[in-house]
Amino acid sequence: MKVGIFGQTNNSLTTKYIKTLVDALSKYDITIVFEDTLYKYYKGKYESKTFQTFTDYHDLSIDYDMFFSVGGDGTFLRSITFVRDLNIPIIGINTGRLGFLATIQKDDIDESITKLINKDYTVNERAVICVKTNDNNKDLEEENFALNEISISRKNTASMITVVTFLNDEYLTTYWSDGLIIATPTGSTGYSLSCGGPIITPGSENFVLTPIAPHSLSVRPLVIPDNTKIKLEVDSRSNNALLTLDSRITTIDNQTKITITKCDFTIKTVQLDDQSFIKTLREKLLWGEDKRN
Repeated sequence: MKVGIFGQTNNSLTTKYIKTLVDALSKYDITIVFEDTLYKYYKGKYESKTFQTFTDYHDLSIDYDMFFSVGGDGTFLRSITFVRDLNIPIIGINTGRLGFLATIQKDDIDESITKLINKDYTVNERAVICVKTNDNNKDLEEENFALNEISISRKNTASMITVVTFLNDEYLTTYWSDGLIIATPTGSTGYSLSCGGPIITPGSENFVLTPIAPHSLSVRPLVIPDNTKIKLEVDSRSNNALLTLDSRITTIDNQTKITITKCDFTIKTVQLDDQSFIKTLREKLLWGEDKRN
């Protein structure tokens, strides 16, 4: 068995639990490969044997059985830029805060590794959303995809922007707002939820368009089939706007035409048999805390 490990180096707590993870994996016949920056940081804090490393997507291959993301949901989202279309299942260990994607709790690492070895888990497919622009944006040459959402938002201005929106080449509306979020079911519990969007279960074949602070009471989030082609044209008084893919940001100008579609690959995520999306909702959103229940 061969696994990759990625985590952020700005959190000493994460490094502590990576040590716990390595100790748990080392009990079995498992080849461990570290992301290079993480390994340099990890090796500086802990005396350890030498491990193989990878730097980016091009260093990985389909012979990896699993990819561990150690941190919060942001770390998990960064992990997909390494895995991309290689079909390596990603499993998240939560050393962050909320943890919708990183579902293994840091105190359950040993028990969870045993379950993985015993194959007490399922692999789920998560839809990924892709973006193209007409200006050959260099930031989008390789990493033009997102697991959670793609969003357009204002930059260098306190004024609203307008986002002219077409669905399958049919005009929908022009959003007068601080921006627009196009979220996958995975991303429906993230930025979109904060802006009043609905929660969509991961297996749903939908995207949701959620405006950010719209200047119209009649404008509401819209759920659409995920095979819809979305075209956007942005106008801003500052002549540019921000295009965000999960946590990665680039700048676009007013002449940019944006096309958003479902990607032709999915991200595989690992779900232990005692976990579920419904259970995660109850725990993370405290739905079970009502005393009447």
